[in-house]
This record gives sequence, structure tokens and C-alpha cells, in this order.
Amino acid sequence: MRAIDPADVEIRFVRAAGPGGQNVNKVATAAQLRFHVGRCTLLDEAARQRLRRLAGRRLTDEDEILIIARNHRTQEGNRRDAMARLQALVDEASRPPVPRRATKPTRASKERRLSTKVRAGQAKRLRGRVRGDD
Repeated sequence: MRAIDPADVEIRFVRAAGPGGQNVNKVATAAQLRFHVGRCTLLDEAARQRLRRLAGRRLTDEDEILIIARNHRTQEGNRRDAMARLQALVDEASRPPVPRRATKPTRASKERRLSTKVRAGQAKRLRGRVRGDD
């Protein structure tokens, strides 16, 4: 929806953990993206609260969203991945939730429910002991 201003984002590159041979020990390709939610002028306060809730454990004590991207072998690929993930979060938070409208069940649905209950009761009644013709 709304594009994130690159000035609001801080990206650092660190060494990625995991397999990769000698390259992983030499090159800092994993991207750490930090986005300060409180300073974001892109969203109103309600959307910022939704963003905080959506961020979950990615939200730090400093009110920053920390996204770590290390799926790609290049800095550019990981930077794009981190920005795309942040953009998806911001897009989802900027959409207000659809208000729930209370509805009443229809007469037909009430009648179906009651007739099902009657049938179930009859089936249970028939499971009782069989009286002999003594």
C-alpha cells in the first residue's frame, strides 16, 4: 500500500550462521533490519498498535521491529527480502479490521436445529433396554 521511507529503516549486515563453507566465515551477508515503530509517520496510532501486535517477538524493548534475513547468499538479496517482509507487515497493519456485524439465525436454521435435536433424542431413547413380552 504505502511505501516505506528508506530513511526510517536501518540495515546492518552481519555474518550468517549455518552451512556455507568458508564463505560464511568471511562475508557478512545476513541483513538485520531495524524499523522504529514510534517514529513512523506513515501510520496513524491505531495502525502502529496493530503493527506492534503483528510484529510479535520481533518487536524489541526499544519499540523497534527487528527483521533478520539470511536466506540469500548476497547482501542485496537479503536486503530486498527484509524490506519485503517489513512492507508486508506494514501493509497488513495499515488495513483496519473489518467490524463484525451481529446477525440473527434464520427461522429455517432454527427449525433445522430443533428437528435435529428431536431426532437425536429419539435415537437415544431407542437405545434403552428392550422390554420383553413377559
